[in-house]
Amino acid sequence: MKKFRKSTIISLALLVYVTATAAYFLPRNTEISITEKYVTVGIAYVVVVLAWLVMRQKEAMQRKRKEQEGKDIH
Repeated sequence: MKKFRKSTIISLALLVYVTATAAYFLPRNTEISITEKYVTVGIAYVVVVLAWLVMRQKEAMQRKRKEQEGKDIH
């Protein structure tokens, strides 16, 4: 079985959360326009993607640092 990265699991959880809250709350909200609803959900998805990219970069840097430490020791 393939092991998923922490960044992927967290991003998928956030994606499910954003989608579930949007599906539940946005149809019931009549105070804002449809355009504002779509913009709000779109921005939330962009934030999730940016968080995923930042977490991937952090994991790559940690991996590189561990490899460097392994070479320095031997």
